Amino acid sequence: MRKGAAGAAATGLVLLAGCTGGGVDMPVPEPDAETAELCEGLAERLPETLFGQERTQAQADSPLVAAWGDPVIALRCGVPRPDAYRPDSELMVVDEVAWLPEPQDEPTMYTAMAREAYVELSVPASYGAPAQGLVAISEAISAEIPALPPGEY
Repeated sequence: MRKGAAGAAATGLVLLAGCTGGGVDMPVPEPDAETAELCEGLAERLPETLFGQERTQAQADSPLVAAWGDPVIALRCGVPRPDAYRPDSELMVVDEVAWLPEPQDEPTMYTAMAREAYVELSVPASYGAPAQGLVAISEAISAEIPALPPGEY
């Protein structure tokens, strides 16, 4: 599995709506060139709406991040493997994409595992069950980010 970040990984996803129309502030991952290329392909397939929310502008003009709605649903591609992942972690599989939910008891962060690039989707609890968003993003991931052989994530 490629490492998702060249530098130190962001420990959390901080989302702030810009007061002056500057867009959503979120840390931009720093993946290697091959991973960044996969993420660029993913960015082209992302839906314009998610949970009925329109796509919104991120402060950083980067194909590695995307946002929808208010409260913000945030996606980051090319993140490092989550520290919470263990070989015995319980994963949710949606359209052949395995997602690691965090925290386990009431997840709001989902990371796509077993792919050549890790993709993180933050879904505020106010949107309810994550299935709709995971299905839409899983379709894009399946089309653009190759799966890894079993045991390589």
